[in-house]
Amino acid sequence: MPASTPVAPADLTYFLEVAQVGTITRAAERLGIRQPSLSMAIQRLEKRFGTELLIRSKSGVELTRAGKLLAARAKSFLTEWDALEAAVMRDGEAPQGRFSIGCHVSIATHWLPRTLPAVLERWPRLELTLVHELSRRVNDLVVSHQLDFGLVVNPLKHPDLVVLELATDVFTVWDRRDQLSNTVLYDPELLQAQSILSKLQKRGVTFERSLTSSSLELLARLAAQGAGSAILPTHLATRMTPKLRVPRGAQPSVVDSVCLVYRADAQRSPGARALIAALKAARPA
Repeated sequence: MPASTPVAPADLTYFLEVAQVGTITRAAERLGIRQPSLSMAIQRLEKRFGTELLIRSKSGVELTRAGKLLAARAKSFLTEWDALEAAVMRDGEAPQGRFSIGCHVSIATHWLPRTLPAVLERWPRLELTLVHELSRRVNDLVVSHQLDFGLVVNPLKHPDLVVLELATDVFTVWDRRDQLSNTVLYDPELLQAQSILSKLQKRGVTFERSLTSSSLELLARLAAQGAGSAILPTHLATRMTPKLRVPRGAQPSVVDSVCLVYRADAQRSPGARALIAALKAARPA
């Protein structure tokens, strides 16, 4: 086998397209390249491996046994190659690369506007993707390498995670008036809301009806307009107009820890370090 024959990852991409559609002509059309260029890519692969990969006929092509083996493994190889390429791109001297940040939309609207504009202006080669999920979901996505960073409320401990507490917040009941309404507004997916409702029920406090939504911003605005008592984080409730307040009496509460989480083994590049420093520095007022 002439191991000196050069093969580019693009050759494997072209081969997989041929394997999928069954004809070199159609594959070239789908790839947007000339048919001779595609044929040469296949020839380079066959020369590299020292065996035929395709059985050519007037009706198209079929994979040989070696071709089937290559097709089965080439996709995972290209996925790993893309990950390697992205990692190398991140390791330039200046902060650069593509990073993803996950957090609940309520945390995002409060935290990120004071952080990201300066980051994007200072480091134009950074590209960011924002993903909005519940904190427990963000935590899992960071652990599994599907997200680079997370702003997570009360993160679950994991041996591979770095957890940096950035701030604390308090979930409790808020209303436009000084007393509880007969309607409660809350996000049923949030553990904080479930805990507060359970504590109220143990005290004998019940509501005649409920209104639920996954948008804490909407719930806060509805409460500010008198729609009911809302279970909200303090950072959001105190920004509302008309003003929201905690109704009279000792209302149950949940203290949250807002943390930056990331995998130390994956975030060592200049770009990652720059983002970590910026997120740590932008503590909400």
